Amino acid sequence: MNRSVAFHTLGCKLNYSETSALGRMLEADGFTKKEFDEVADVYVINTCSVTENADKECRQIVRRIQKRNPDATVVITGCYAQLKPQEIAAIEGVDLVLGAAEKFNLATHLREITAGPADGGGARICSCDIEDVGGFHSSYSVNDRTRTFLKVQDGCDYNCSFCTIPLARGHSRSDSIQGVLNNIEELAAAGVKEVVLTGINLGDFGKGADGGRTRDTSFYELIQAIDSHAAAGVERFRISSIEPNLLTDEVIRLVAGSKRFMPHFHIPLQSGSDRILGLMRRRYRRDLYADRVALIKQLMPHCCIGVDVIVGFPGETDADMDETFRFLHDLDISYLHVFTYSERTNTLAAEMRPQVPMHVRNERNKTLRNLSFQKMRYFTEAHTGATRKVLFEHAEKNGMMEGYSDNYIKVQAPFRQEMVNRVVDWTL
Repeated sequence: MNRSVAFHTLGCKLNYSETSALGRMLEADGFTKKEFDEVADVYVINTCSVTENADKECRQIVRRIQKRNPDATVVITGCYAQLKPQEIAAIEGVDLVLGAAEKFNLATHLREITAGPADGGGARICSCDIEDVGGFHSSYSVNDRTRTFLKVQDGCDYNCSFCTIPLARGHSRSDSIQGVLNNIEELAAAGVKEVVLTGINLGDFGKGADGGRTRDTSFYELIQAIDSHAAAGVERFRISSIEPNLLTDEVIRLVAGSKRFMPHFHIPLQSGSDRILGLMRRRYRRDLYADRVALIKQLMPHCCIGVDVIVGFPGETDADMDETFRFLHDLDISYLHVFTYSERTNTLAAEMRPQVPMHVRNERNKTLRNLSFQKMRYFTEAHTGATRKVLFEHAEKNGMMEGYSDNYIKVQAPFRQEMVNRVVDWTL
């Protein structure tokens, strides 16, 4: 019998690329893909567990599914599933919980399970010790957007004190360079014009699929191969979030001299206080970060630079916050992604004291979001009147279309079919 499946994704772009790959796998296995707000036989939720809100949202989504189709099979996978499988299995309506090693065996598990609880009551859990997770499963997102997120790396060997990702994703491991180039060929054949390279710790690319026990190559060698690869069709590449200590001079210089890699970096900072960076167990200090930004702007004054920041980390004083604000205010950056710290089980930071009151965390978040608004407005206005290359996307909304310039400035224009999925010269 032809069964239908619907997917919902929480969290990062990497999750979206994996959900897209799972969807293609199930379609090849005979499933009919449906939108998540439609009635389906199977619902798959690919979860995140970076914030407490993601956990709560998962529960709310399961309740909505039960109201829509109480007989549906509900599968939970992703980071939350790996970290707290028993907690998820206890949610009423969940039938199957797949950990990190079983996510890409979804089709096999669905053939073995029928709607309703597993034998003995409760959900069936198919998880494993995260230390046993190995192998690399490539994935990319393909939908009605012209930009595609291509996973080239997974896992993380860092031990930041606030982060559960190594427990959820396992050791750092990567695709091969040839595997990445093969995926780019497939995307080019599908008409994709822009590929965003993504991973959990992207700059650590090169560790083998054996759980990171060997290093075969480097991130620089990967982008060097991509830049010189002759895949017809893919005109633009972007580097997603990359750690400042892994963003080397040679990577920056390659992007500066490339016609295919866009002048756009997203570099996590997390705090502008060296004291807090130490407590976070980050592998750099603010001077290194400032040096990275300075070199980028020296070689590419028009480059867009995004920054991740966490506010309210345990022990963060008003002085630490002021130091972060001043540091970011003076940096030649373009926008911020601001995260409010939330305690995560099994992290060192959860035991640190003193905890910052939640209302103080929220106020600090607001302060930096306001700074981000000012930074992006200044960056955009500085390019007003300039002609940049813009890739327009498929979606039409109220007669308008959107696209992004090479340096990541959002552009809106009246919808014109002939500009869809095309890179055009555009006066900002």
